[in-house]
Amino acid sequence: MISIVPAFGRIGEENAFAVLARANQLASEGRDIINLGIGQPDMPTPSHIVEAGIKALRDGHHGYTPAVGILSLREAVSRDIRRRHGIEVSPDSVLIVPGGKVTMFMAILMFGEPGAEILYPDPGFPIYRSMIEFTGATPVPVPIREANGFAFSAEETLSLITDRTRLLIVNSPANPTGGVTPKAEIDALVAGLADHPGVAVLSDEIYGTMTYDGEAHHSLLAYPEIRDRLIYLDGASKTYAMTGWRLGWSVWPKPLYDAARKLAVNAHSCVNAATQWAGIAALDGPQDCVAEMVAEFDRRRTLVVEGLNALPNVSCITPKGAFYAFPNVGKTGWQAKRLASALLEEVGVATIGGPDFGVHGEGYIRLSYANSAENILRALERMQNFLSERARG
Repeated sequence: MISIVPAFGRIGEENAFAVLARANQLASEGRDIINLGIGQPDMPTPSHIVEAGIKALRDGHHGYTPAVGILSLREAVSRDIRRRHGIEVSPDSVLIVPGGKVTMFMAILMFGEPGAEILYPDPGFPIYRSMIEFTGATPVPVPIREANGFAFSAEETLSLITDRTRLLIVNSPANPTGGVTPKAEIDALVAGLADHPGVAVLSDEIYGTMTYDGEAHHSLLAYPEIRDRLIYLDGASKTYAMTGWRLGWSVWPKPLYDAARKLAVNAHSCVNAATQWAGIAALDGPQDCVAEMVAEFDRRRTLVVEGLNALPNVSCITPKGAFYAFPNVGKTGWQAKRLASALLEEVGVATIGGPDFGVHGEGYIRLSYANSAENILRALERMQNFLSERARG
């Protein structure tokens, strides 16, 4: 009888895809399902990006590319970082990858092993913990608290570092909470990291273009004192509505770049060529499509927060970034995952239970407002009726 290595028993999942599958199944059975679960813009990829991908195929870009990505795209990433952050990054430190998760996978594989500790945000993107456990390292959750506006606390984060800590993962703007960490906290974190020179940092900035209410996104790339141990994660999926194109990029410190390149060679060879040419059009082309998308998310954000705060025994602080709300449902009497399941099965509203994002997610559910305003209002009405009729506790 065949068997696989025990490490695979420690791998988790991203439950948003399980919820999506169940929602699609119910829809195929004739149910009217409103999906506020999946973190995917409902807008199409802008037409100039699509046309660039089509042109690349017609121009014969059908073969392998360098494992690190074509130089033209790596240069476009460098220009984008300079335009958005005022930071110079060499194209030789940029790695093109098939989506954001690959950078997480690479970084955690580099530093995760039995006896090591890796710090990650909780509640946070579930793949962080999944990959940490796969490597045999000890996952150490960094609490992301509502009382702190769902920003990370530099003091609390630094207090969790030990002599076994190898990697710290940070995420702002954040999934699932929509929190944006202010510059003062980032400054304090970087200052404190001076006492821990052996700790690498993975900064997940995939939602960096999506902030509201005048909040600014502050990239960790702006801190030269940690650039020699900083891994920067970004990509096209959220910013340009390109989730299915599978295009991400990362910036690596020189000591780690070749190791990342070797992982790319061993894992996926390269990102498909047409997608890379589409990425150049996205980064170098007009950015009004991004501004329009963020403005639409902002309008929906207002609807979601107002509607959630009108629900019985529900409260929701205003998210400052990304396209998620993370309402507190602790006073409803429902456990979060049971509530999310009941909302889907009974009234056709797909959400994600907070515990799917970590041990500190209990008492919350995640709603994505990457859906139409009409559907959001319909979903809130269904939630209002459900909670009014099925109050517990």
